[in-house]
Amino acid sequence: MDERDDRWIAATASALLAAEYERVPIEALTVRRPDLPLETAYRIQAASVERRIASGARVVGHKAGATSKAIQEQMGVDEPDSGVLLDDMVLPTGSTMARPSLMQPRVEAELAFRLGCDLVGPDLDVQEARAAVKEVFLALEVIDTRFADWRITIADSIADNASCARAVTGPMVPLGADMDLAAEPVVVSVDGIAVATGEGRAVLGDPLNALVWLARRLHRFGDGLRAGQLILAGAVHASLPLGAKTTVHARSPHLPPVELHVR
Repeated sequence: MDERDDRWIAATASALLAAEYERVPIEALTVRRPDLPLETAYRIQAASVERRIASGARVVGHKAGATSKAIQEQMGVDEPDSGVLLDDMVLPTGSTMARPSLMQPRVEAELAFRLGCDLVGPDLDVQEARAAVKEVFLALEVIDTRFADWRITIADSIADNASCARAVTGPMVPLGADMDLAAEPVVVSVDGIAVATGEGRAVLGDPLNALVWLARRLHRFGDGLRAGQLILAGAVHASLPLGAKTTVHARSPHLPPVELHVR
């Protein structure tokens, strides 16, 4: 990277933050830079996050995205990505969110975790990931794009913090030794009508594999998943448009439900 690239990364991070603040979308980065490297996209993401932190936000976790075939096919991508969860993005179940505060929101139901200990290293396996989990819960992730439409590449999504806008957390319960998250079915309802379903195995075969993938990716940059952090494993179904004056509800047999009201 030369100085010109550094300036472009900084300017792009500023443009994305301005688009979010003003709710005026910008052109996808890959329209003019179709070969945008993923590592450069992650640098743009990091620059945006650093500016949010400088303004008072606090990192509380991470999200893995595009971890299911349904989302990969919907978004036209073939690999996962990740983003950062900040404290001002997280809402408890039952919260009400103003639809005009976002631009083109969509919603996804996910299995999610709170870690009890750090998960760091290049050679982690699913057993280590399971041992690191303190609690598991259902979550609703509200994704949004700061670009002109949802015709984006994975590089655009990464630069845009993996399209993460809000995370609604359901009640958290201990991850029992007999709990099979891969087989956990999730049903999503909008205004009381079931509109989507999916099982945990839709996420890389087992949502715990999302923890492994994410920890390994972060390790390449000298980071990892930390005790107390919230981790979204990715949607178990294709994302749904999120309209105003609606209530979104997700439930599963072994986890408490999660709900979001939109006005």
